[in-house]
Amino acid sequence: MMKIAVLAANGQAGQAIVKEALERGHDVTAVVRSENKSLAKNVLAKDIMDLEATDLKDFDVVVTAFGVFQENLLYLHTETLQHLAAVLKDSDIPFYVVGGAGSLYLTEVGGVTLSEDPNFPEEYRPLATAMKEGLDFLRKSTGLAWTYLSPAADFDAQAPAKGEYVLEGEIFTTDVDGISKISYADYAKAMVDLMEEGGHAGTRLSVRW
Repeated sequence: MMKIAVLAANGQAGQAIVKEALERGHDVTAVVRSENKSLAKNVLAKDIMDLEATDLKDFDVVVTAFGVFQENLLYLHTETLQHLAAVLKDSDIPFYVVGGAGSLYLTEVGGVTLSEDPNFPEEYRPLATAMKEGLDFLRKSTGLAWTYLSPAADFDAQAPAKGEYVLEGEIFTTDVDGISKISYADYAKAMVDLMEEGGHAGTRLSVRW
């Protein structure tokens, strides 16, 4: 059993991760700004930007599911990671990040990303850019045991769980039908699997069906 702190636990991804971790018998604390909407009984009511090292020091794992879609707030994708990196610096606490798909590379690592493709939906480009900036920050950080998990291009909160997934690396991939999709439930399964396995510090991975 691990002690897991799920930040932004009220969001759909956060709730899915809380549910998956609880079903496996882990001790889960929901970190939320307002009334807890997740299944976690343990709650820390605090804004991410107000968290201090003493708030997180006793956890075995910390995961942030923070996400915001308003264009004037997109900078928070990087700012929250910067704050958490300072809070967790040199603690050796594994830190997992719910990422985005837009920063996955199309052909080779360091090349053109999915969000830079002309066919990428224009309305999602600012969000993808903001999330990539957060990932770029993590890559340059030191003293932080981070792991970044990108979902498939179609990250579907309403899709039922299949209980399976394909774990990939930094390159955007699809299934045999050319589809890149994952449910929130199966993304959460992959995330908790990574937490239990350990050993992926400093790595960005991706998951799809």
